[in-house]
Amino acid sequence: MSFEYLRKIPSVGEILSEMPLPEALKKIKDQRDKEIGDIFKGKSGKFLVIIGPCSADNEDAVCDYVSKLAVLQYQVREKVVIVPRVYTNKPRTTGEGYKGMMHQPNPKERPNIVEGLKALRKMHLRLLKESGLTAADEMLYPSNYPYLEDVLSYVAVGARSVENQQHRLTCSGLDIPVGMKNPTSGDLNVMLNAVQAAQAPHVFIYRGSEVKTSGNPYAHCILRGAMNQHGQYIPNYHYEDMMRLADMYHKRGLANPAIIVDTNHANSGKKFEEQPRISKEVMRSIQSSRTLKNMVKGLMIESYLVEGSQDIEGKVPGKSITDPCLGWEDSRRLLLKLVEHL
Repeated sequence: MSFEYLRKIPSVGEILSEMPLPEALKKIKDQRDKEIGDIFKGKSGKFLVIIGPCSADNEDAVCDYVSKLAVLQYQVREKVVIVPRVYTNKPRTTGEGYKGMMHQPNPKERPNIVEGLKALRKMHLRLLKESGLTAADEMLYPSNYPYLEDVLSYVAVGARSVENQQHRLTCSGLDIPVGMKNPTSGDLNVMLNAVQAAQAPHVFIYRGSEVKTSGNPYAHCILRGAMNQHGQYIPNYHYEDMMRLADMYHKRGLANPAIIVDTNHANSGKKFEEQPRISKEVMRSIQSSRTLKNMVKGLMIESYLVEGSQDIEGKVPGKSITDPCLGWEDSRRLLLKLVEHL
């Protein structure tokens, strides 16, 4: 074997005892979980907006951004629930480049996963304390979820992970909504298979133990567009795409059928400035169909303090060092505009 063992990873108990969740913040988390869960159960007519940077690379910038979201959340509280997108792991197609705060708490320094685990938990605790908003993160590594289990209110499984058995089984044990993205090929059946698997109970090996799960009734679909064999982007946020998925959903008889539309990635052809237009088209589609009004629960939007992107040196705080994002003012205007369609 050619593995070089660098350092021992602290247990979940060690990290949580070092940085515990205060009781007051736990109550906020419980309230947020119920509010978000009610949207997926159909008990609430509020609309979900999962919004934030492509990758959370800088604690101060992320907390500043989420504090602005908290002010906006108060303004739109009657119709919209905002979930900050705080992605601390960044999947890389070729395995190269910035892999997220867990690997590199400081993007300019060499990776240190122990420090990364501590840094991402510290950031989540701080933003929750300062904003009162619980966040969403991507499940890139299923075994790492317990380090943030008590602070997250939403989890997404990415296009490259959605076919992985361990992701599907792990999600069956979560008690918060889990969004399964369609794979990069765009195959809707693959995505629905993941939802069906996550909604079912399972017995499997997890973190060195045999575990039993009861199934996650909040597992649902995220449409993020696709790419064909010629490298061309294929959007799937149009009215016909969502109606097709709704029909496939109903034929399976899955619990709490729900769709979230990712307005960036392959849906925008990675043209971040198209997100407001795509968002508005989705809202018009919802208004045109009772089926979609009941099933489309929200949008996923990539946004940060400063528009666009920069290299990994990150000289501009609040500007993405991975995929380009909407700037704050455009994001604020978009959210206020969405409320008019609800």
